[in-house]
Amino acid sequence: MKEKNELYPLDATDLQLLDTLQRDASLSNQALAERWGLSAPTCLRRVRRLQTLGLLERTVALVQPERLAQQLGHGLQALVEITLDRQDAEAMDAFEALAVAEDAVQQCWRVAPGPDFVLVLHCWDMPAYLALSQRLFSQHANVRNVKTFFATKRAKFSSLLPVLDAAQK
Repeated sequence: MKEKNELYPLDATDLQLLDTLQRDASLSNQALAERWGLSAPTCLRRVRRLQTLGLLERTVALVQPERLAQQLGHGLQALVEITLDRQDAEAMDAFEALAVAEDAVQQCWRVAPGPDFVLVLHCWDMPAYLALSQRLFSQHANVRNVKTFFATKRAKFSSLLPVLDAAQK
């Protein structure tokens, strides 16, 4: 079996499996095999190969935020731009490690040009956001500028990578 970082040619069936699993990873191997006209053992072997290659990172359940809000309250979604004073590799790595260690940080992106990082946060209320901002932005000596945008509506959320579209190019 090839190493995770080696390229492996993906055929149309591999891409169809990737697309289907991105949309609904709860499908049984049998249902997945039937959908694409494969035998169950062949389907399982292909899916395991995709996992071994690192193309399938993990399987998760996506929580529907509006339904959860009915139970727990809406919370705050925020997008935050962070600019650091120093942008050397050590300073960037240090801030990134601090950010990704926080459960409230759902996404952490290094970006260019403009700010150095963009974070997507979810906090249950303003006091929780303020505590997080103290830990990440105020107490961190290398943070020069923070700009926070509070989300008022989520119009779209997807984790889908359009693999079938890419295959058609």
